[in-house]
Amino acid sequence: MNIWEFFLWIFWVYILIACIWIFITIIIDVFRDPDLNGWGKALWVIFLVFLPFLAALIYLIARGKGMAQREMARRGQAQSEADSYIRSVAGTATSPTAQIESAKQLLDAGTITQAEFDSLKAKALAG
Repeated sequence: MNIWEFFLWIFWVYILIACIWIFITIIIDVFRDPDLNGWGKALWVIFLVFLPFLAALIYLIARGKGMAQREMARRGQAQSEADSYIRSVAGTATSPTAQIESAKQLLDAGTITQAEFDSLKAKALAG
């Protein structure tokens, strides 16, 4: 085996992996598409099984834009769910300085007394 045969072998392995990746991506998109009914999903899968390259080419041409939009929507939803989870877990923990400042504003507004301010300040510094 010379160097050119090795490079040719590497090229064909790359092509094989890319084709498998495309077929899996298309099958995932077919089953995640809420607009496509069961018969449509079955026909696309049968088409992909018996004429894989032609079916993949037709699918990417006909439904490629929607495929990208569905993926972007799914990622956006996952990001917003992760953000809301992080916000819920983070809670309202604030620094002692911010707690004392908030208590001072309440004292200046007359909402709390000096004793309550001292108590809130002690809690903030303790913990």
